[in-house]
Amino acid sequence: MPRASEKDDPTPTPSGKPQTTKPRKPRAKKATADPTLRLTGDRLVVRAPENGERKTSGGLLIPATAMPAPKRLSWGDVTLIGPDVRVAKAGDRVLFLPSAGLEVELDGQDLVLLRERDVQAVSEAPAKPSAKERAPGQYL
Repeated sequence: MPRASEKDDPTPTPSGKPQTTKPRKPRAKKATADPTLRLTGDRLVVRAPENGERKTSGGLLIPATAMPAPKRLSWGDVTLIGPDVRVAKAGDRVLFLPSAGLEVELDGQDLVLLRERDVQAVSEAPAKPSAKERAPGQYL
């Protein structure tokens, strides 16, 4: 009497129901380097100014080490936003305290990760004026 193959042979389980074994499909591997980055909660990623140096109205250079950093707010451009952010969108400029954020490097750029509550002010990106909204030029 020929014996049935193990795949066709139902094996009893502790509950008494026969169980057939089926070949499993290999799992699809998850991509480790996902090009899209999603933030959680009320987080913003801001491109901060390149360095902490400033210039006076007379043109004098003030190094970043000359002033205490925690008292100085700085402007930065919003690059990424989380799903719960209500006050800013990508492309806006925000005023924030640099010491309130966490530094992060993405794609070789040094960025700052902030919470929405650390944003002090928002300046929307200026819209390009249409032909009707432009001031008239000088005519000769």
